[in-house]
Amino acid sequence: MKKVLIGFALSAALMLGAGAAQAQGIKMPAASPSQKIEQAVGLGTVSVEYSRPAVKDREVFGELVPYGKVWRTGANASTKIRFSEDVTIEGNNVPAGEYALYTIPGKDEWAIIIHKNTKHWGDGGQDYNQAEDQVRFTVKPQQNPRKVESFTINFANLKPDATDVEIMWANTIVPFTVKTEVDSKVMAQIQEQVVKGTNVNPNLYAAAANYYFQNGHDLKQAHDWMRKANEKDAKYWNMHTQAKIEAKMKNYKAAIKTAEKSKELAKAANSADYVRLNDMAIAEWKNMK
Repeated sequence: MKKVLIGFALSAALMLGAGAAQAQGIKMPAASPSQKIEQAVGLGTVSVEYSRPAVKDREVFGELVPYGKVWRTGANASTKIRFSEDVTIEGNNVPAGEYALYTIPGKDEWAIIIHKNTKHWGDGGQDYNQAEDQVRFTVKPQQNPRKVESFTINFANLKPDATDVEIMWANTIVPFTVKTEVDSKVMAQIQEQVVKGTNVNPNLYAAAANYYFQNGHDLKQAHDWMRKANEKDAKYWNMHTQAKIEAKMKNYKAAIKTAEKSKELAKAANSADYVRLNDMAIAEWKNMK
């Protein structure tokens, strides 16, 4: 009888323990962990929020994820993609805002869907309405020699005004390019703050000169602004850029002289990197005609 009572008490305790654990909730790792990534692109940002299922020895595309059907592009809720500024995606105009990122996988071609309704759960089911697509376009999938176990969305091939968004899982990569307008916006700022500006400080002159030089605008104007910056407040890095502008204008004698000044300032500031850069530039320009 005593053993029966002990057994009953133990069973009751286990049941109570299980009930308490259920009431409190057991925190466990998610099967498909969520991730949010953000990338500065141009003057804005692109961010993606999604869940990351694992391969787990399964055949992914064509089986786990069927070909020819709308896919949430991850797990759980639909994947969200947000643009802080207007962009073009593979040449398609997309206004700033948050969208659902759906895809339709195919063996030789994928449809990428930027969808305006972000409230659907999962693949959208019967509630998904193609009329709510902002844009839909196709891209070619690529073979990935390195197997990706956890579903991944990544930013790659960054440029001043663009990035590739890469969808990667198993041995498949599906990239598409997001571009944003930069040049007209920067040029408008330069026009307002430098060209029309009064009492322009050396940093503004240097920034405008650098932009002109790096982006193929008027070299003479770039040189004039950088010279003004260095006359007001000589910095070895700005002096080095002035030398490069002069070399680009094929005025190698002036470039060497400016690089020597940059080197002196760099030495005084203990900047070994710029001393080396100036030495290399001077050696190169001495051989130019």
